[in-house]
Amino acid sequence: MDGGVTVVTNPTVNVRLTSTISSFEVQRRFNRGISIADLKGKLEMVIGSPPSCMDLELFSVTDKFLQKMDDNEALLGSYPVDDDCRIHVIDRSGGQMGEFSDVSKVEKFELSEDAYDKKTDTARSFMKKQRVGRFNEEEMAKKKAENAAREEEQRVAAEAISVGSRCQVQVPGQPSKVGTVMYVGTADFKPGYWVGVKYDEPLGKHNGSVEGKQYFECENKYGAFVKPLSVTVGDFPEEDYGLDEM
Repeated sequence: MDGGVTVVTNPTVNVRLTSTISSFEVQRRFNRGISIADLKGKLEMVIGSPPSCMDLELFSVTDKFLQKMDDNEALLGSYPVDDDCRIHVIDRSGGQMGEFSDVSKVEKFELSEDAYDKKTDTARSFMKKQRVGRFNEEEMAKKKAENAAREEEQRVAAEAISVGSRCQVQVPGQPSKVGTVMYVGTADFKPGYWVGVKYDEPLGKHNGSVEGKQYFECENKYGAFVKPLSVTVGDFPEEDYGLDEM
């Protein structure tokens, strides 16, 4: 052995990439043996700029400018490129910052309802074949009849409730509440029949107003709307909490 020093260079290098048409920084690994022309071809897939419109600048690990990479025939490894150096792509095609990341500028593909309905490889087509959900006419008819019967029960129950009556409200999953009936009928916020109740305690959701319309008046958090079948009218005296006692 002659005691000489052998320098082994990694055949690939990991670099950071930035450009004038994107605010993002990405990392890619390249072979040092490719030419700058080939490098530009690979960068086109990353940056979006055509190779003929690219100018490349090399920056150090600490982002200090080193030199331009303007010889298309030169090899990448002939430049002082180390891992974590930065190659900055200057686009001369006229591209603007964010042009390739702003999806609002992308033309949307649109398909008419009729055209989509005729396709055989869609989720809707599969649901039709399997008679799932709204495409099961028998099941949908059954649900419609059940809903109609339920709504009729709500209507009958509503007719038996009078404004001013004392009541108890029992909604599934909630503790029972006592109050006074303030409103009975349909409403704008949801279809069907509703009963407006002023609770004896602040256990409600509003002051009798929903979506800007005042259906009845009460203090805030004392008012609520419930379905008629959740309301029982009867002798439910208001609780005396002894607030005036010493």
